[in-house]
Amino acid sequence: MAIESNVTSNNFWQMPQQWWRKKIVPVIANLKFAIALVLIIAVLSITGTVIEQGETPAFYQANYPEHPALFGFVTWKVIQVIGLDHVYRTWWYLGLLVLFGISLMTCTFTTQLPMLKSARKWKFYDNPKFFQRLALSAEIDDRDLVALTAQLAVKKYKIFTEGDKVYARKGLVGKIGPIVVHIGMILTLLGGVWGAMTGFVAQEMVPSGTTFQVKNILDAGPLSNRQIPKDWSVKVNRFWIEYTPLGTIDQFYSDLSVVDNTSQKELDRQTIHVNKPLKYQGVYYYQTDWSISGVKIQLNNSPIFRLPMAQLGDGVQNRIWGTWIPTKPDLSEGVSLLAKDLQGTLLVYDTKGQLFSSVRAGNSIEINGVTLKIIDLIGATGLQIKADPGIPIVYLGFGLLMLGVVMSYFSHSQVWAVTKDGKLYLGGRTNRAQVVFEREMIEIIDRLQTGEAKAKGEVMPTAVG
Repeated sequence: MAIESNVTSNNFWQMPQQWWRKKIVPVIANLKFAIALVLIIAVLSITGTVIEQGETPAFYQANYPEHPALFGFVTWKVIQVIGLDHVYRTWWYLGLLVLFGISLMTCTFTTQLPMLKSARKWKFYDNPKFFQRLALSAEIDDRDLVALTAQLAVKKYKIFTEGDKVYARKGLVGKIGPIVVHIGMILTLLGGVWGAMTGFVAQEMVPSGTTFQVKNILDAGPLSNRQIPKDWSVKVNRFWIEYTPLGTIDQFYSDLSVVDNTSQKELDRQTIHVNKPLKYQGVYYYQTDWSISGVKIQLNNSPIFRLPMAQLGDGVQNRIWGTWIPTKPDLSEGVSLLAKDLQGTLLVYDTKGQLFSSVRAGNSIEINGVTLKIIDLIGATGLQIKADPGIPIVYLGFGLLMLGVVMSYFSHSQVWAVTKDGKLYLGGRTNRAQVVFEREMIEIIDRLQTGEAKAKGEVMPTAVG
């Protein structure tokens, strides 16, 4: 009874394994299945590019209303419920990437590696009928293997001999290429998934002279906590803008210092601008925006005050910042200051909204019996902070992908030969570049038939057996 129980138990566990190998594995490793996954991933990636990512709920409510809905069904509710506001971090997008990676690995182990293993083996044939089944074959009278192997060596073939039989091959790298392509694609997918799980994106608007830590996180993976800086902060030593002679913005600059939170020691210092970020411990600080955070003023002989300035309106091209300055202790009178850039010129308006004067930083004016001196305009740098630990893996994957594509262009060519009954039977095949291979084989056959190889006194190279 015990033996029957063990047999039954083994059959119970073997049945699901056989079902998996016969039913599931062929589907996952199928090329059509992989292509379908690629198309689905491409469509979803396009969706994540078209629909703005990581914005606030109010943004989607304003731009994707329910009436009228985009394409009749895309509304802010659909976007947030499905996760189209953060496509690349959703479970279904990452799941598709993982499934595609599994498909590639399954194809590699079930198809590509066995093909490579088969290509590395050599097999000799002594039956002349075999050569008739090859794509290209010939039968030559009164020729031995010495001249043939000499010709094959000239064509860079690796030669194996056994008695009166020869096997030669070249271009084995072409069989390795598809495997390298698969490895590169798998690494690229792993890098994308790892980056989505561990990376984060944040946005900060920081006034000059301020030390800050990353707080305003827009998008983050579930494992991103380790990437967010905690032991060090960043200080904005200075922010400034260079303008063209026409008064338009030429470039933004931010002088940044990385500061240890415990010792307050400066760990690194760099000046960044657009397309030149600060990188520290895998975190990138990009220069993306700017603002006017405040103005330093002095009334008569008073201490220097720093007043905040607020942006007026939501425009991007013609932004204006303003503040109000009281000129009497009871706040019954005052002036408004408006600025549109950091070039230092401010417009002064009275209580009636009439333009009173303009003043540059460092100068002063008399208004309501008070001397108002503008000390300086304080700029604020807009920084986008990113961390994506998966990028090195993605770069490695792309490198292997390109290398594998180049390797795949090499043709894997095979040649067999045997001497029997005073005749040399010769044949071969290749997996690509058929015309080139045929020309090569015809050249070898012609030289053998004319005896050119022997006439030149070519000798047989050392054979590998």
